[in-house]
Amino acid sequence: MTQQEFDHYFLHELRLSCTEIAVSARQLHASVGQTYGPDLPYAVHLDAVADALVRLGAECITSAADILPVFFAAYYHDSIEDARLTYNDVVRTARQHMDEQAAHIAAEAVYALTNEKGRTRAERANEHYYEGIRTTPYAPMLKLCDRLANTTFSSTHNDLANQHMREVYTREWPHFLAAIRSPLAAADPRYALPQPMLQAIQQLHDS
Repeated sequence: MTQQEFDHYFLHELRLSCTEIAVSARQLHASVGQTYGPDLPYAVHLDAVADALVRLGAECITSAADILPVFFAAYYHDSIEDARLTYNDVVRTARQHMDEQAAHIAAEAVYALTNEKGRTRAERANEHYYEGIRTTPYAPMLKLCDRLANTTFSSTHNDLANQHMREVYTREWPHFLAAIRSPLAAADPRYALPQPMLQAIQQLHDS
């Protein structure tokens, strides 16, 4: 799908549904008191992930019918991990906005992006976690959207916590990229990583 095709469908066919999804996800994370950094609403992060998808993710989306479930997954990607939803909760919520097949695509992507149980960052993002991302349609791209949002934020805020995370993201980048790069992408763009998104993250690491 070209960016022009994506933009047309997103702006003219899905505007209301996408707005409803965004509002509901923001409210969900606010309801559990989750913040981004010490004091920002978590909506700041959710909006940034969705924005990366809308601006840079079109080349991976193979069908207009997939835009809504992928957009939903961008907004709900942390809902199991951080906002106390179950997989079935995500399915039920997605069904409010789309048909059964699309709800399945959305929920599988959200599930794939949910960290494993673990005491450390490495345990939570282990090989089983990355395998789930590599083998789930649109999950590699969505994980890249998440990383772009976090890397951008850490690169534009100069407090100690964000300076530390910028160093972490830079150090992790080669392994992270290898871990989410799916061999299925050669035959199916739903598993691919958008080149503009890769370039944007690399520029942040190089700056």
